[in-house]
Amino acid sequence: MEIKGETLDDILKDLEASVPEIESAAIVSIEGLPIASALPADVDETRVAAMTAAMLSLGERASLELGKGELERVFVEGKDGFIIAMGAGTNAVLTVSARKEAKLGLIFLDMRRAADKVAAII
Repeated sequence: MEIKGETLDDILKDLEASVPEIESAAIVSIEGLPIASALPADVDETRVAAMTAAMLSLGERASLELGKGELERVFVEGKDGFIIAMGAGTNAVLTVSARKEAKLGLIFLDMRRAADKVAAII
């Protein structure tokens, strides 16, 4: 899939290049199936896709139930870094894994730009 010569893989590569602290990125369907990924070889993309879709779905439900409005992103902080997922249109989810020292504002901005590009393709 591509738009104006840019593929989903290109979008992921550009996202990773824009913020050096991003370790991996993936685009998954809202059903939890992998669409495109830039994940390490030892990471199961099917498992990541399922977990990402589940996180986003639960985040959306919690945000609405607790009166916080439409979900912007799901943010998981671990001892060694972050996992961030956000919707990319109505049919896809963009997720990234980043190191602890990452500048989150920059990641959020670049992820939104990438998610908008993904939404235009899918």
